[in-house]
Amino acid sequence: MSTLTVSNIKATGETASRAVSGVAAAWVNFNGTGTIAVRNSLNISSLTDLGTGQYNVNYSNSFSGDYSVTAWPSDAGYGGVAFFNNNADLISTRNYIAVFPNSGSTNPADVNTINETIHGDLA
Repeated sequence: MSTLTVSNIKATGETASRAVSGVAAAWVNFNGTGTIAVRNSLNISSLTDLGTGQYNVNYSNSFSGDYSVTAWPSDAGYGGVAFFNNNADLISTRNYIAVFPNSGSTNPADVNTINETIHGDLA
């Protein structure tokens, strides 16, 4: 496999280019019920089911420095996703997700579809 090094990209048919750093470095769409499973992903090595509504998303390639994570449940009626990681050494290699039915809930819940997108620099 070859490596192409660029600072900006432009898709065929687009008129504007954008910085490569603005393109997602990892993303995943997964089933969070029963036996959890990745539907489609980029730079995701595996998922770990930690219990009801709680998951680790493990990255294929680590992140360096700061990065931004956005996640959301696609199921109707579910209002929130929380991120926690109590071990700073692991934050570049995986992320913890907990899905809550609504903003006032303290008990995570399994949902059918969870999406996560990560922007940042790979190590």
